[in-house]
Amino acid sequence: MSFLPVINVQVTINSDNAFRLIQALIVLSMILWDMTTNSIAQICLFLGLLILCITPLGSYMAKVFSGEKTCLYRIVYPVEKICYRLCGIDSAREMTWQAYVGAILIFTAAGFLVLYSIFILQAYLPLNPLHRPNLAVDLAFNAAVSFVTNTNWQSYAGERDLSYFSQMVGITTQHFISASVGIAVLMAVIRGLKRKKVEELGNFWVDVVRANLYLLLPLSCLLAVILGSQGVIQTFQSSLHVPFFEPIHHVSGKELRDTVISTQEIAVGPVASQIAIKQLGTNGGGYYNVNSSHPFENPTPVSNFFELLAMLLIPASLCHTFGKMIGDQRQGMAYLAIMLIVFIPLLFIGYGVEQGGNPKFNALNIDQLASDNQAGGNMEGKEVRFGIIDSTMFAAITTASANGAVNSMHDSYTPLGGMIPLLFMHFGEVIFGGVGSGVYGMLAYVIITVFLAGLMVGRTPEYLGKKISVFEMKMAMIAVLTPCATILIGVTFALLTQAGKDGIFNPGAQGFTEILYSFTSAAANNGSAFAGIKANNVFYNLVLGLIMLIGRFSVIISMLALAGSLAQKQPVPPSAGTLPTHRPLFVFFVIGVVILVGVLTFFPVLALGPIAEQLNSTTDLIGRK
Repeated sequence: MSFLPVINVQVTINSDNAFRLIQALIVLSMILWDMTTNSIAQICLFLGLLILCITPLGSYMAKVFSGEKTCLYRIVYPVEKICYRLCGIDSAREMTWQAYVGAILIFTAAGFLVLYSIFILQAYLPLNPLHRPNLAVDLAFNAAVSFVTNTNWQSYAGERDLSYFSQMVGITTQHFISASVGIAVLMAVIRGLKRKKVEELGNFWVDVVRANLYLLLPLSCLLAVILGSQGVIQTFQSSLHVPFFEPIHHVSGKELRDTVISTQEIAVGPVASQIAIKQLGTNGGGYYNVNSSHPFENPTPVSNFFELLAMLLIPASLCHTFGKMIGDQRQGMAYLAIMLIVFIPLLFIGYGVEQGGNPKFNALNIDQLASDNQAGGNMEGKEVRFGIIDSTMFAAITTASANGAVNSMHDSYTPLGGMIPLLFMHFGEVIFGGVGSGVYGMLAYVIITVFLAGLMVGRTPEYLGKKISVFEMKMAMIAVLTPCATILIGVTFALLTQAGKDGIFNPGAQGFTEILYSFTSAAANNGSAFAGIKANNVFYNLVLGLIMLIGRFSVIISMLALAGSLAQKQPVPPSAGTLPTHRPLFVFFVIGVVILVGVLTFFPVLALGPIAEQLNSTTDLIGRK
């Protein structure tokens, strides 16, 4: 317990303390769970490399969005000016929060119409060597909404239903655009905190262009090359027909005709370019239906490691960007500390319960071979080349980062193992969260925490010198509670209607969890799924599409309104009664608020789903004994 002296109200959160905090959490988790050497090494390597990247990338992004020159300035700036000229953008003209919201809505609506048109007309568009038909209108609506809201929920099989044109021009373009919108919103919120007695929050079009040209495009090119070196494919070739070693006899039809199948069709395409931005932009929409568990998307443990790193790279680095742009890096480190303190224990708990295996198998003395050849471990739904540790890390990171990509099937996890991804989304996707959305979502919790602390001491709450009034509290509460209410109302609606119940394939608590996961994923703009329900029907396509829109724009609009209000205020100097918002005391206060909101709001439905399923398993074993 040597880490306890680090946690006291006099110690500020800095990079050294962040390393100590991670060490303490790892030691604690080793005590709680019987972790293998391989697991410990992978987690330490991942977290260590992630933290090493945060400061340089965070500082780089701060320069980009502050308009300072960077290492790419000479190459990118001429292209940036051409973009402004072609689009008629006045880069010097700034926007109020209302104009900023209007620009986002117009931009998103235009992106939706273009993507929807591509889906319903893809049979007539180029780059369709396999002659994929048009998507049904309800499926096209769901998919278009999914990608413009950075949710990337997929009710279709990409390699079967979409053409190369739809994948590249439609989906990959939105991977860039939807991610840049989240970053742009964060920049506007930061300016609202930093500026005083003004109404303008910057220029949305400039923020989007810079996010793409200076950040997303260069990183995506680099990651695509790395993934390609590991075997992720990139080709315009039509699908491959590979002969079997031995023909297969398939008997079908009323006349029981014996059909000899001698070849297998393997779908290929421009995969690497899409996977790179899918991970970096916390998009998650895969080229293949099984996403990053497909060997053409994620062939090796090395490619898996870089995909994991890519998912958290920008969200974690934006914490440093936040601190640097507001002029107090301790605030950004406090945000990072909050995320790590919640993330690391839940990661280890998820790994621990999956490593423990299925209790029913253990009761029958059936050895479950784990990835390290030790007894125990639930390998159902997991790829052998990744094993339990890489699968559970992926599940935790993809739901913590609002990415939604998967390299294993969450529906096959143990009840408590499957509850961990749910918890990350129930916390509001603020434990890292999406690019941009994670930090401005965390700000909503910080505002609420500051208000509660002010009530305790009888003082007007303030954050970074700005007084927090009724309006800011209302906006923060809307940002936090609207997605929660949307999830609960959506689950209730699905269970009360026949159309909703018709999509359930698994009975009991598991089926309930699958419904809960689907609506949670849609409202949190995550996109991952338990995949145990029939989501590709009119009911789920329309309802989940609507929920994605509410989950995305209720938070964006309320946070921009909050930022616009704060930008008009005159900061007040700190006094003896000012609550320091960078110290461990405040960090743990925020964590308490995040956990209370997530757990208390969703505990009843969790009790009906994964908790009930776990208790049923335990009860069966006790009764058998």
